[in-house]
Amino acid sequence: MSTTQSSSEATSSSSETPSQAKRIVYQVETTGSRWGDFREAFKRLSPRDDLNRINEIPCARNSLLSGIASGVGIGVIRGMSSSVFVASNWAVGTFMLISLGTWTICQRNREEERRRLQQVVEAIPKRFVKTEEGPGSGEPKTA
Repeated sequence: MSTTQSSSEATSSSSETPSQAKRIVYQVETTGSRWGDFREAFKRLSPRDDLNRINEIPCARNSLLSGIASGVGIGVIRGMSSSVFVASNWAVGTFMLISLGTWTICQRNREEERRRLQQVVEAIPKRFVKTEEGPGSGEPKTA
């Protein structure tokens, strides 16, 4: 991927504060066709590296373990009353359903926690701001 800056950013003066400066615009390289983009994205996948870094993905470990345990349990239970083919289909389906469900719930909880933390961080400076007291209250004014 290449990064480019908009022309207004390149010509902006150094007198602007960081809050006034515009963000960097990232331009994604594209082949011009949808299937060409899919091929390029598929070439960038590396199963060995991606599987070695799966522990870095938030919520992946817990959701995969829950899915594996549920899939094995349902597969064994279905295997007692039906064929191996049916039991394996139930096991894989259960694994996928439970894994995706627990991962989605975990991601939603993380996002809610992030929002709550952001609200607390924004509210902390407001708690320590001193208000000005009127002249009749007997306390000195503080700024």
